[in-house]
Amino acid sequence: MREKKLDYGSFVTPEGAKKALNGGKSSDEINDKNIEKLNAHFKAKKQANPEAFADYDPHFEKSNAAFGMAGDTSGKDGDKSGDKNAAFQKKKTSIGAKLIFIISSLVILSMGLITALVSYYVTEDTSKNAEESNLTLNSRTAAGCENRLNGIISNVSFFCDVAMGEGKSEGEIFSASDNFFRRNAEIAALYFCSDLNLLYNRIFSYSNDISEDKIDSYFKSCSAVIAEAQNGSSKIVNASPFFSKSMLCIFTKIETGEKSQIVGILCSSEKLSETISTGRINESFLINDRGVILLHSDSSIMNQAYDMSSDKFISQAIQEDSSGRQLKYTDSDETEYYAACIKITDADCRVVTRVKCDVILEAIRNTTRRNIALSIAILSVAILIIWIFAKTLSVPLDKLTEVTDQINQGNFNTNLFDKLNVKRHDEIGVLNRSTKNERDILNTVTSLTNKGVTKAIVRKEIDFNPHLKDITIFFSDIRGFTAISDGFNKRFGEKSAAEIIGFLNDYMSRMVNCISITGGVVDKFEGDAVMAAWGVLRDDNLDFEKDSSSIEEYNHLKLQHEKNVKLDALSAIRATIAMRYALMKYNKDAKIFTEIHKNEPLAKYKPHIRIGCGLNSGRATVGFMGSGEKMEFTSIGDAVNLASRTESSNKPCGTDILITEDTYSILKNEFIRCEENGYIIPAANFKNEIIVEQIPVTFEVKGKGRQHFYGVVNMPNFNIEEFFKTTDPDFTVDPDCEIAAGPKGPKTLTQVREILGIPAPDFERVNLDEEENKVTVK
Repeated sequence: MREKKLDYGSFVTPEGAKKALNGGKSSDEINDKNIEKLNAHFKAKKQANPEAFADYDPHFEKSNAAFGMAGDTSGKDGDKSGDKNAAFQKKKTSIGAKLIFIISSLVILSMGLITALVSYYVTEDTSKNAEESNLTLNSRTAAGCENRLNGIISNVSFFCDVAMGEGKSEGEIFSASDNFFRRNAEIAALYFCSDLNLLYNRIFSYSNDISEDKIDSYFKSCSAVIAEAQNGSSKIVNASPFFSKSMLCIFTKIETGEKSQIVGILCSSEKLSETISTGRINESFLINDRGVILLHSDSSIMNQAYDMSSDKFISQAIQEDSSGRQLKYTDSDETEYYAACIKITDADCRVVTRVKCDVILEAIRNTTRRNIALSIAILSVAILIIWIFAKTLSVPLDKLTEVTDQINQGNFNTNLFDKLNVKRHDEIGVLNRSTKNERDILNTVTSLTNKGVTKAIVRKEIDFNPHLKDITIFFSDIRGFTAISDGFNKRFGEKSAAEIIGFLNDYMSRMVNCISITGGVVDKFEGDAVMAAWGVLRDDNLDFEKDSSSIEEYNHLKLQHEKNVKLDALSAIRATIAMRYALMKYNKDAKIFTEIHKNEPLAKYKPHIRIGCGLNSGRATVGFMGSGEKMEFTSIGDAVNLASRTESSNKPCGTDILITEDTYSILKNEFIRCEENGYIIPAANFKNEIIVEQIPVTFEVKGKGRQHFYGVVNMPNFNIEEFFKTTDPDFTVDPDCEIAAGPKGPKTLTQVREILGIPAPDFERVNLDEEENKVTVK
């Protein structure tokens, strides 16, 4: 089978699995549906057998569905772990009490100081100083603001000279841009209007939760401003309303390489706001030539892009194009101001600073103002203290959020758990300990059931009701396992159990790895036998077969369904081919292990083994089955029984991998060179070509008629290293085992038997009915 575009590895990636399982739907869209079905499922169980489910009353909700746990954990089970839970609930002082105490103390302290100092400042008159300082402050603020703006433009201009020069590669430009944005963290993006090139500060976007698409949309909306900048001085735009965050955008002409063009500089206004921060009695802000506020210390005013063109002073300053003077005027609300205005050089904006006259002229107001200033200072200290204290909350909560995100994705063993501080005695400590406890529970559930199923439950990607699904079922078995067990018993006696389990765990871990890589789900282990299936976790809705609104929709759904079934069968065969290599590698390692321990008392050993694998594709019932005491996710039906029968037929057929005629029919036209396709398969499928040989014995299957088994010889283009590096980046191919599969693998079943040491069968004497009366040799 060969294929360039089909990515079967997507079955094991979180996003690929999610898409396959949800049928293109998001987890949120199926969340309510799954929870309702789960509740209805257990409710029906309880109604059918009240006595068995008397103490079992789960209620699944969104808040706890991510952990798959019942909403009420009290009762008998809670009593058993009372000591452990009591340790979780111990805490010295709640965080809420600490915050209330700190804030209350600081407020009382600030108000007391204000009251005590009022009489001291009431006699001072600062009106004249305030008038003079207003103009001085305006000049200083304008200079600082202009310097900051020029500094930003200069930095961008220098970057363009260095990074955008002739001959610079795209990689050099991006490397230079990364360095530039690290040194200029307040700049969010650069937009080169002529080149239509946009460079993002990804750190800024991430930390401020601003998407790159939103930035791109903003610059596209600024075409009119860009046109104005082409014809005149630099343009400064208040971008805060668009981003709901204090932001400015500067459009200015800059030399980039051998040409000049308008460059848009989107940046945070936090540092610029520092230059115009309002003083004790003065108010400063930056406006454009239409009276709209560009920069203000109050972020809410910036976000509204407040229009002050109706203000008498500002209207006059704009009309007369005045700058560098102070004027006393009365506003529309009958409030008198001293106001000063300075225009920013080479830009369409002005810095305005103003102060209320009654504040300047009245001593009591002066005192009150100073009291407010002191209060602000005290509250600033309080804010600083609260901020420092809040870090003790935000940092651990961020870590906890990262951990829960990983859990919701099915990653129960993330290293982020090590960062959780479980020694704290407050609510954070309780949450950390509870989260680690949930991890232990989920790992226990995973080890006792199935990793793929557990992850699907946690991700809310599984339907808890049984359904008919078209799947591919796998069975494998170790040949002569009874004799192998007797050998362990004779050598190790009472210790044989541990030795057998150790050997089986080594063997099965290698086989299960092949299943997992291809997106299969291990159903169960029965002694030395393994049952697995592909397609059981897919949202395989077959309603289209009876309910379709149109022929076009029916054909579309049918084609998609057939494609999924085909991918499942293909993945299953890839897994068995990988198992052949993994088994040969196991036998080599077992030989080395046995040789190393041969001189020890009760010399440990691992046996050389052969296995048989059987695959069948068909419709089966899939879902949670069992009782109130124990349920498991499994598959049942005739297709499963035939897969088991196929595995047991390997021995009389002299093969290690057998597939049924149903599986063969699904794959033959596209991946197997056969008479039906003129021994030609699509070039896109060469990578996944399969070589099979028909077993020269027909048999009768109940309800199906005469059938053939097909022995899987090889996938001649199977890449062993690429396959196993999916889970082990350090994997290297063992040269001695390359003959198991791939380009150096067998070409015929005869070569398979020679490689694996399987005796050639006498098909004239083969009786496939020896184990089951459903099959009759013809």
